Amino acid sequence: MRVFVTGATGWVGSAVVKELVGAGHQVTGLARSADKAAALGATGAQVLHGTLDDLDTLRDAASVADAVIHTAFNHDFSRFAENARQDQRAIETLGNALEGSNRPLIVTSGLARLAPGRVATEADVPPSDPSFPRRSEAAARALAERGIRATTVRLAPSVHGMGDHGFIPILIGMARDKGVSAYIGEGLNRWPGVHRLDAARLYRLVIEQGATEPAYHAIADEGVAFKDIAAVIGRRLGLPVEPRGHEHFGWFAAFAGADMPASSERTRSWLDWRPTGPDLVTDIGQSGYYAA
Repeated sequence: MRVFVTGATGWVGSAVVKELVGAGHQVTGLARSADKAAALGATGAQVLHGTLDDLDTLRDAASVADAVIHTAFNHDFSRFAENARQDQRAIETLGNALEGSNRPLIVTSGLARLAPGRVATEADVPPSDPSFPRRSEAAARALAERGIRATTVRLAPSVHGMGDHGFIPILIGMARDKGVSAYIGEGLNRWPGVHRLDAARLYRLVIEQGATEPAYHAIADEGVAFKDIAAVIGRRLGLPVEPRGHEHFGWFAAFAGADMPASSERTRSWLDWRPTGPDLVTDIGQSGYYAA
């Protein structure tokens, strides 16, 4: 299968590319910079130079692919609304290129605001909340209503593994800077987790098995108490583990206090997907996460 992957040099996308190439698929990956393009080419994938703003490039690549996997998103939170609009335009462009065919588009999204305070399932539909600008899944669902085979993979907030540069390293850096590994309130709010390689395998299974469902959950750990995450970080850094107010976390407070447990029971049944990587607490206890 010829697969076009955006975000092909990113944390998730690069793992997806390797998973697809290893399974015998022909992969074209979008790359922004020359150094990242070289690493992408070394995997055996074809390199396509461009960004999410190069809509003609996206359209042309999608039009000749058997499947498209969209993992790219600019996570600069100082420009979050602008990046969300860029993401929506890219999704709409990719979908338009696939219209009239049965070729799938897999869009990446998260669990934010999906089902606050309870375990989210694949059947939940994100609320239409104008205060939250990211529209990845909404864009995919709008395409599906037009008959385009578009679906969403919802990633856990922590897609962990050695080399992780996401939320866990942010917490580690914050603990180092402030001398305490903190949590909010009782720290019982829950974060799902998934190992990066397990998530990559899920994307492959989705395209190989037809992308038949509106949403899939890349979730291995249904919900790890935030206090347990803070405890591992505190132990590894030799720092106290204590409650702090929202102001301690600054811009990260909304994430640190979020309770977003999620199940992947249906996804596992649909795809026969079984996570095999280490769980979140075990993984972030490894020394590689704390190398200066």
